[in-house]
Amino acid sequence: MSAETADDRFVLDRGGWRGLLARGLFWIGHTLFRVSFSILWRLRVVGREQVPRQGALLFAANHASFADPPLVGSSVPRPIYFMAKEELFQVPLFGWLIHQVNAFPIRRKEGDVGAFRTAQRILAAGGAMIIFPEGKRQRLGVFGRPKSGVGLLAIKTGVPVVPVYVHDTHRLLRFPRLTVVFGAPLTAVPGETPEILSRRIMDAIRLLKEAHLGPQR
Repeated sequence: MSAETADDRFVLDRGGWRGLLARGLFWIGHTLFRVSFSILWRLRVVGREQVPRQGALLFAANHASFADPPLVGSSVPRPIYFMAKEELFQVPLFGWLIHQVNAFPIRRKEGDVGAFRTAQRILAAGGAMIIFPEGKRQRLGVFGRPKSGVGLLAIKTGVPVVPVYVHDTHRLLRFPRLTVVFGAPLTAVPGETPEILSRRIMDAIRLLKEAHLGPQR
């Protein structure tokens, strides 16, 4: 998928009735997810006051389930964009639907310049975006080694990063009580490399886990 194709699917570019439809579908989905997570999984949200309501912002969360993007997204009162592997956009209807709720495609097996530029455009427009430093789901709920992408994006854009700990989504089908914990925003310091910043962000997520759920969890 070319950079142009990724940009063509960028939600903020759509105006007229398509833009109204996209915004309407997003908020309908936001409400449905919020209600579903609250009722079926007794969702608990900690630290929501840490999340700025306006301005460019990156959320960085651990990743254990396909439900993580809508879970984090429905836990804050503002639209959030997220990357999804490009294969999902090829699934009839489903690909169209996730595009309407602010997803855009990324090629995970190689450096996707188009997806990175799309992320930069979202943040330059004052949008908020969730990114998973581990790069893929950690199915047993353990933490994986962070990739440098979140650090690179934060450094290139100068945008603050809110660490997010998501608890128990790897056991989603057992209907555990889900918890989303937001931490204080982090910013890159002068001279910090993407690798070091990514590790610092992942460490902040780990500290959220230990502070709110205990080191044994």
